[in-house]
Amino acid sequence: MEAPSRQTWKEDEQVKLEDEPGQSSLSPRSLSKLIVPPLGVAGYDQSRTGARCKRIILPMESRYRCWETFMVILVVYSSWVYPFEVAFMNGASKGGLCFADTIIDLFFAIDITLTFFVAYIDSRTQLLVRDSKKIAIRYLSTWFVMDLASTIPFEGLAYLITGEIKSGISYTILGMLRLWRLRKIKHFFTRLEKDIRFSYFLIRCTKLLLVTLFLVHCASCLYYLLADRYPHQGKTWIGAVMPNFREASLWIRYIAAVYWSITTMTTVGYGDLHAVNTREMIFNVFYMLFNLGLTAYLIGNITNLVVEGTRRTMEFRNSIQAASNFVCRNHLPHRLKEQILAYMCLRFRAENLNHQHLLDQLPKSIRKSISEQLFLPSLQEVYLFKGVTKEMLLILVTEMKAEYIPPKEDIIMQNEAPDDVYIVVSGEVEIIYSEEDREHVVETLSTGDIFGEACALCNRPQSYTFRSKTLCQLLKLKQSTLKEAMQTKQEDGVIIYKNFLKHEVKHKNLSFEDLLGENWENDEATIPCNLLTVTAAGNSCFLEQLLKAGMDPDVGDIRGRTPLHLAVLKGYEDCILVLLKHGCSIDIQDTDGNTALWLAITTKHKRIFNLLYHFACTSNSHVGGELLCLAAKKK
Repeated sequence: MEAPSRQTWKEDEQVKLEDEPGQSSLSPRSLSKLIVPPLGVAGYDQSRTGARCKRIILPMESRYRCWETFMVILVVYSSWVYPFEVAFMNGASKGGLCFADTIIDLFFAIDITLTFFVAYIDSRTQLLVRDSKKIAIRYLSTWFVMDLASTIPFEGLAYLITGEIKSGISYTILGMLRLWRLRKIKHFFTRLEKDIRFSYFLIRCTKLLLVTLFLVHCASCLYYLLADRYPHQGKTWIGAVMPNFREASLWIRYIAAVYWSITTMTTVGYGDLHAVNTREMIFNVFYMLFNLGLTAYLIGNITNLVVEGTRRTMEFRNSIQAASNFVCRNHLPHRLKEQILAYMCLRFRAENLNHQHLLDQLPKSIRKSISEQLFLPSLQEVYLFKGVTKEMLLILVTEMKAEYIPPKEDIIMQNEAPDDVYIVVSGEVEIIYSEEDREHVVETLSTGDIFGEACALCNRPQSYTFRSKTLCQLLKLKQSTLKEAMQTKQEDGVIIYKNFLKHEVKHKNLSFEDLLGENWENDEATIPCNLLTVTAAGNSCFLEQLLKAGMDPDVGDIRGRTPLHLAVLKGYEDCILVLLKHGCSIDIQDTDGNTALWLAITTKHKRIFNLLYHFACTSNSHVGGELLCLAAKKK
């Protein structure tokens, strides 16, 4: 059969099955019923459920699935009971079971009839075929003959014809055709293994257990049948122990047969029950050979399940052992060893949750919805994003990644320029200032705090070390992503800069009153975004943007200080370079008569003094004399 074209796709009624009625969204159950359409089919309508023949049954329908489950129960009964009937029960004693078998055969006859109307999935194209003619031809050419042979009640027909229940060898062989129905159980477990609502491990273990019990049961019945049909009752495996075993109860005989079957399968026999005559020896030879394959199948499957369940744990333990050996071999300090092991343990536990791996597999729209649900509340609590639009927050939150940090882990080192901005979701992070060999805890950050933003907005290394105090969950955002978002949403970018300036001025003990006077409007929404406040916060990037926009680089505060004065006082060399680049004046004096050069001397910023002095000398040859005069005046 050739691959279907777009036209034959419509003609053959090969369609995708829609969700169950009442299900408004996809679920694991509905997803298991989807048929993947062929590539390039433009007229593919997933909501179309009609078929050329209204009697066609879809194999994924819930009603048909219930019917299949019911048939599986009947298969379990018939395949378990029939070997027991043949071996342990004579014609007179199994009259009731024979009637039950006939009823079950009728159900299987109904199932054969239904199969002529059940659509199937083409194994080559993986498309649902609903053409009644094709369904009938396929079934007649495959399983119909065996299904029919396994359903005909041969003993029941003989009873209707002769009035007696026949149990000869020919009827026994014909009756064994019922075991053909076991393929329904195989298909049933194959479907369950693919159903994510059930544990794969439990389904596989249940399947292995049922296979073992069924084979033990069949071997028990066959071995007892050899003894029961043997002409010399005492020369059998059970007759040697129980001379009048036929007079014993049915339960005792069956238990004895099962006991022999299990001891033989597990190769712990033979002691009390063993082969006596040639027939039994031949049967045991073939049974033991069969057990070799069965044992390999069971051990292989169970080993695979156990190894797969413990593989990651074994890899983790090997990694821990390798890390310990590395620390000991290189004589690393104990504190560093604890950090390495704590990080590896936390990474193992976080990988078990499989959060980021799952998110990376999803499309951006779904990741955006998940991130909005999980991370947006934390983002809204951060001071830097107060007042920005929700659209801006969604742009940022989609690119954020959650990360777990163990205690005592250095996240950002002092004087380091990190690539990321971090938001604390849970736990505590210490801000540590290192001076020579001493460390001072400046502040402790908790839920809703942010760090690393100074490097992103000011292009300068971090002045402190940020170290986790407890187990922390952090949201990590690339600095490049933050900058791109601020350029895209410029109004929100200005708000972010204002929030940062207010925070910086507050934490550096600067007041807007010193810069702008006591009558400035003390309102968070009207924080002045001018050269003075930007320079006081040390934000050289934003400072350059304001200067490019045409602001006056020599604007003064109420004390006559220009942005250059403030940059010199704080030691912001990068801000000084930006101001000089845009033509600021270095000769302006504040109300105390101080120039920027003199402030560089008094604050002992040698690099800044050299920078300003050489810049001043290129424009005014009398700078040195004026500086000496000012020094004499100050004295």
